[in-house]
Amino acid sequence: MAQLTEDMKEFIKNNLAWVATVNQDGIPDLGPKMSMFVLDDNHLAYHERTAGQTYRNLENGSPLVVAFANFEQKKGYRFRGEVVLHTDDAIYDEQVKLANERGTKVPACVPVLEISEIEDLSAGAKAGTVISHD
Repeated sequence: MAQLTEDMKEFIKNNLAWVATVNQDGIPDLGPKMSMFVLDDNHLAYHERTAGQTYRNLENGSPLVVAFANFEQKKGYRFRGEVVLHTDDAIYDEQVKLANERGTKVPACVPVLEISEIEDLSAGAKAGTVISHD
């Protein structure tokens, strides 16, 4: 597994995540996920609240790509890996508890990305280069 640095964790905390999936016909889907968070040094997760196209794509086996970018800093990261959908386990129960405490919609699912590759999305010559992979 690729490992998040403290700088990456702080960047994730302070910037909007965009996730990409594909449907069974290969049509891409892209959307923001405001609930994205660092689960631990090797995993990102979010609250799938709408259970829309992204969720359906993940249910059908789509890969998940997560990207963060900050225009002012001209900095960003892209994360790739395997995703597991949590709907009835300790991870899901903990996130439902947090959603209730925060007064946000209870997630239909908590997708968890096991990070296998991290790419640099910063402007310049390093854009798209692999920072870490397993």
